[in-house]
Amino acid sequence: MNSNKSRPLVGIIMGSDSDLPAMKPAADLLDEFGIAWELTVVSAHRTPARMYDYARTARSRGLMVIIAGAGGAAHLPGMAAALTELPVIGVPIRSKTLDGL
Repeated sequence: MNSNKSRPLVGIIMGSDSDLPAMKPAADLLDEFGIAWELTVVSAHRTPARMYDYARTARSRGLMVIIAGAGGAAHLPGMAAALTELPVIGVPIRSKTLDGL
């Protein structure tokens, strides 16, 4: 999913489609400020190679920051931060056992 603008500056990533309700407000706010974004599902557990490629290429693709949402142990923000020089903002997602956002 993309903000339908030119080159995205913000990458919004989440562990699964079920995290979209918690992450969509970030996209909506970026739209209000006219900031281009992209939204992608990547999982540190189910699609680690995709997550690795996403984080390693984020800067060269023009991203300036990554917003990463994940439930449970929240490995996605930490793994993304370990693989890129860009700032990564971690968003805790509500799960059955943990009360995130």
